[in-house]
Amino acid sequence: MKANIGLIEKNAQQIALILNKILADEFVLYAKTRNYHWNYEGDNFIEMHKFFEAQYEELDEVIDEVAERVRKIGHYAEGRLKEYLKLTDLLEPAATTKQGQQVKNLLDDHETMARYIREKIVEVDKLKDVGTVDYLTQLIQRHEKAAWMLRAYASK
Repeated sequence: MKANIGLIEKNAQQIALILNKILADEFVLYAKTRNYHWNYEGDNFIEMHKFFEAQYEELDEVIDEVAERVRKIGHYAEGRLKEYLKLTDLLEPAATTKQGQQVKNLLDDHETMARYIREKIVEVDKLKDVGTVDYLTQLIQRHEKAAWMLRAYASK
């Protein structure tokens, strides 16, 4: 049964595509953060291990929320790794155990996400989906906070 929530179907379809792209990016960022949590080496191991854990736990919540938003507007959330890799613009750099490189990689991704979401808020607003605009506005704030925290580590 299709959702009857006041969205024109073609608009809902375009929004679902945007959200599925965000979902793919969030999943790739989650995997990268989890990898760094597992594979960090350095004198502040416990601190960084816990820091990365808090970040991937936040991303885990975000992934679920984005997928549920897609479902709320009457479409299916992408869930296959193969599709995530096609949809994402985030890069998977060479493996590293070094804090500076890990932090820079994650910072770049969170800032990329913030810029992309900021751009898509305008587009979704034109498609007359205030619910998704509201959600994306909250989501951008989460990426901005993560980027701020990573910048604090990057300045060490």
